[in-house]
Amino acid sequence: MNRVMVAGSGATEFGKHPERTGRELFAEAATSALRDASVDPDAVDVCYYGNFMGEVTDEQGHQGPLMAEQLGIKNARTTRVENACASGGYAVAEGVSAIRGGQADVALVGGMERMTHMGTTEATDGLAMAADALHEGPVGMTFPAAYALLANAYMDQYGGSREDLAAIAVKNHDHATANSRAQYQTAISRSDVLGAPMVASPLGLLDACPVTDGAAATVLVSAEFAGDHDIHTPVEITGSACAGDSIALQDRPTLNRTLAAERAALDAYDAAAIGPDDIDVAEVHDCFTIAEVLALEALQLYDPGTAIGAARREETTKEGDLPVNLSGGLKAKGHPVGATGVSQLVELTGLLTGYHPNSEHVSDATVGVTHNAGGTVASVAVHVLEVTE
Repeated sequence: MNRVMVAGSGATEFGKHPERTGRELFAEAATSALRDASVDPDAVDVCYYGNFMGEVTDEQGHQGPLMAEQLGIKNARTTRVENACASGGYAVAEGVSAIRGGQADVALVGGMERMTHMGTTEATDGLAMAADALHEGPVGMTFPAAYALLANAYMDQYGGSREDLAAIAVKNHDHATANSRAQYQTAISRSDVLGAPMVASPLGLLDACPVTDGAAATVLVSAEFAGDHDIHTPVEITGSACAGDSIALQDRPTLNRTLAAERAALDAYDAAAIGPDDIDVAEVHDCFTIAEVLALEALQLYDPGTAIGAARREETTKEGDLPVNLSGGLKAKGHPVGATGVSQLVELTGLLTGYHPNSEHVSDATVGVTHNAGGTVASVAVHVLEVTE
């Protein structure tokens, strides 16, 4: 089985880009990744591209070959990967699988979403397509409401407070202040979070990630290709796993755990031959503050019922023992849906190699994990990255 190395990465600034097309955004990120990897577009064997709702936002389907064409890649096998907010993470998993299995030596993996031009109402309607259209959509279920149900189920079982959730938002905004690619680079206070308009109790406006435009890309290569072409690859993807669950919350056996993420984490750890105690830094899917709590427990970085207070105890801050979402997370970095899972890989690679603005806080880190979820974690991709040089 071939080893999978991260050769290069790139990303646009996350935020509002209503004047730019999706293909322009992706071309910027992917061109940067290829340049960073010193890999020519002609060398790309496969291209996996994450995107959730291009038909709605840009009236454009069949985006895989369209995006490859922007880079001059015309002969590689190209595939669009759609799995709601986990589209990017699944695209990474496909690239890893292709290289491990010997079907490719070079995989360009990326993602893009462009949503801000739609406005909040239309963007919310579009995102709601990741829920169950038969059982959840007709009763008005949107994702703030869905995650509020998860939050209430968790707090009913384990306790916790709005103050605990607010500490997560404050932490991630603080982390984003140093990240020039983040959508929000300004700090917020706990009182800002608690005083924001309530959206779906116990979640207020500042418990939620923003609507975002942006793209991210990474170039994955086999270790043999890297050696043959003298490509510097200090980071390896040693574990990669995906798992799924029922889309509708009513069909879940529990709402205070995300079982799909638990399964994916165990499989990724097994593949990497590590355990949760080996993780030094994490980038997790915090579309809402409660989502970070659920992710940390699913990744077994915290025991059930204990992650709710982690940020308040300053354990997951940049100065803590386990920094989480040093990029700012989805909460402050932004959430361009199809790009998010790839962006996590880009940010974590930078953190592990010393090329991220917040690398100083994890200067001794050698093992990191990414967690990218779709919907209410009906689909999830987990990747383990390790420093090999």
